Amino acid sequence: MPVAARTARIYVMNGAGDTVEVIDPATNKVVQVIEGIEAGHGVTFAPDGSRAYITDEAETALVVVDTKTAKIIKMVPMSGDPNLPVVTKDGKRVLVSIREKPPVGGIEIIDTATLQTIKKIPMRAGIHDLYVTDDGKYAIAGSPSGKFLSVIDLKTDQPIWEVPFDLPVLTMSIESGPDGAARRIFVQLQGMGGFAVVDFAKRAEVQRIKFPEETTDFPPNTSHGSIVAPDGKTFWINYATANAVLAYSLPDLKPLGRVTLPVLNLPGRPAIGSGPQWLAFTPDGKTLYVVNPGLRSVAAIDPKTLKVLANVQVGEGARNVSTLVMP
Repeated sequence: MPVAARTARIYVMNGAGDTVEVIDPATNKVVQVIEGIEAGHGVTFAPDGSRAYITDEAETALVVVDTKTAKIIKMVPMSGDPNLPVVTKDGKRVLVSIREKPPVGGIEIIDTATLQTIKKIPMRAGIHDLYVTDDGKYAIAGSPSGKFLSVIDLKTDQPIWEVPFDLPVLTMSIESGPDGAARRIFVQLQGMGGFAVVDFAKRAEVQRIKFPEETTDFPPNTSHGSIVAPDGKTFWINYATANAVLAYSLPDLKPLGRVTLPVLNLPGRPAIGSGPQWLAFTPDGKTLYVVNPGLRSVAAIDPKTLKVLANVQVGEGARNVSTLVMP
């Protein structure tokens, strides 16, 4: 279906609140509030857009939500602290990263027909981030405590190769080829002002890109959020220390510019930065959203002009944002 014929919604997880806000990108207004999720961490969606699968750290559960009614269908108990979830391309399974130490930590697999856990993939350390490649063949998992990235074959549900790092692994983005096969993985590492580049074919780290060194009024903060644009021509990553989002061209990873994010100025106090985290694009690539927990907001950005279009107020501790595409 052409992008113009689709309806999109932007879901915002409030890690310190008890709601999930849903933004209509056509108006940049909150049009739906999902209640009863005390500490939402991440969200993924059924391919047909009918369900949202949200991890709730407070309840140690995967919450299944009807996207039309915003009602909770079921809470599926998890074995440990659930972080990012991801749905397989056929919509039949949801994989959930479990952050706790082994033997609890790993990846739980939920059958979307029965809404029951059917399998667990053991990992040697807790898993924080989890993604599925565009061709649907592999899952890519990241471990902060284990300092590694692991690639899992979704036919066998077995890890097949791993890349070690010297720093804890945080969020990641995948650059894909025309056929959906993964080319490179851009990896954010805790304590690094920049990101690592993993060549998927070589199964190894091949490069590190450092952010420009800057002296700012904002405290040093690890970058935690990145995304490849829908057309695959640009890569976007937050730079919390500079209170900005940086843009790079693909495939050469040359700097294109930055978006300066809003600040809060209070009398007699230092300026409060946005503290940007996860990012999400609309399907047509015309608007980029970044979560700003420091301001309890989500900024809507024009990627062409590098300007903030709107600043949408959301709940407490907002951290994750994701796009639902409704056919």
